[in-house]
Amino acid sequence: MRIGIIGAGMIGSTLAKLWVDAGHEVQVASRHPEELQSLVKKLGERASAGTPAEAAQRGEVVMLTVPLKAVPDLARDLAPSLIGKVVLDTGNAYEKRDGEAAGEATSHTRGSAGWAAEKFPKSRWVKAFNTVYYKTLESEAHRDGDRLGIPLAGHDREALEIAARLVRDAGFDPVIVGPLARGKEFEPGTRPYNSGMTGRELRAAFSNVDSRDRPTPPEAAAP
Repeated sequence: MRIGIIGAGMIGSTLAKLWVDAGHEVQVASRHPEELQSLVKKLGERASAGTPAEAAQRGEVVMLTVPLKAVPDLARDLAPSLIGKVVLDTGNAYEKRDGEAAGEATSHTRGSAGWAAEKFPKSRWVKAFNTVYYKTLESEAHRDGDRLGIPLAGHDREALEIAARLVRDAGFDPVIVGPLARGKEFEPGTRPYNSGMTGRELRAAFSNVDSRDRPTPPEAAAP
């Protein structure tokens, strides 16, 4: 797939490598793409750098991995380009960093992902990759035995399935929790957040996990 990653910080660059290694084309984006050339060189020929607008246009799937306070400005610029596209939202609300936006997001009935999704009408929003530290992603990808679990929440069934495939391609076990509002169950301060739980443990923690969630053995998930 063609994946646009808006935000080239630790989470974005770590997942870019995992997806490039899995055979996907990845464009990492920031407002200063010229500063990403060393990262792109390290990632190899399936990687490129661009602006957020370019990544939004190019990606079949777009991952938004920026501070929550940056979301409103990005929405004004990018919302039309993301209509109909699967968007993976890694965001978390941190009051010290995000100020008023954090309060708005945490008080939203569907949590921070619901708050963000409303700013991108008609995008196919999935909350994903917000619970795990980037160094854990680096060290635990494709490990033997029970794999690290990545909880997912969203309303669009096909978007969730695409997100689950990308989680597997990155070397983890996707756990579809349910609709987007259930993303509140794995935000900061909850039991699953930054816990290092396996997929099996997450399924046990989420007592009524979405019926669409079916763990797939790594060999069955291979392309």
